Amino acid sequence: MKISEHVHRLGNDIVASYLVVTPEGVTAVDAGLPGHRRELLAELASLGLGPADVAGVVLTHGDSDHVGFAEWLRREHGVPVYVHAADASRAKGGGKPAGLKQQMKLGALLQFLTYFVRKGGARSAWLTEVVEVHDGDVLDLPGSPRVISVPGHSEGSVAVHVPVADALFVGDALTTRHVLTGAEGPQPAPFTDEPERAVASLRVLVDTGATWVLPGHGAPWGGGVAAAVAAVEAAAAPPRA
Repeated sequence: MKISEHVHRLGNDIVASYLVVTPEGVTAVDAGLPGHRRELLAELASLGLGPADVAGVVLTHGDSDHVGFAEWLRREHGVPVYVHAADASRAKGGGKPAGLKQQMKLGALLQFLTYFVRKGGARSAWLTEVVEVHDGDVLDLPGSPRVISVPGHSEGSVAVHVPVADALFVGDALTTRHVLTGAEGPQPAPFTDEPERAVASLRVLVDTGATWVLPGHGAPWGGGVAAAVAAVEAAAAPPRA
């Protein structure tokens, strides 16, 4: 699905990944679930492109619903996969800390689990090789994506800023659709290792001035990064007595 001139989305509001499309080629940001590989190929074909046009995959973090088709692209097409050094082990199946108790509603939870299983989430292929990146790195990929460290959801969580697309890809640093409750709008993401740290990390993103904020779960947000961060901070604030 085309979001803007340079950005296409794979998946839906439950689980999403993105393609940055430029005349120099394509950069994938996250790789969703294994079943999104078919959507990747269809989206590329609609642009007259194929897997050979994907120059790299940049992961916002190493969870199973973000590594999806990345190992297939790496193994079958030689596409390098970039991930923050602190999440390299996680992207290779190294696991994550046990999540804190989560708020949930049965309907939203079942919808997430059904989609996760239907798209092959239970058989995600972990990465066997990655290219480690760090905060501030500007990658030699289409769109010149810049890595911005936003630890909290995981130690190596990053946002990916692509100025030519006026877009900020945030992974699970925030969400616009809580997969366990169905609540919509910018808010903290579930399954976060350090919730308070995750919210505090978002402040650094405001300086990008990006119009588009593109999460791994939820609808694209076109209202600007400052408004998105403010909404997450308000959602995370303790209720007034």
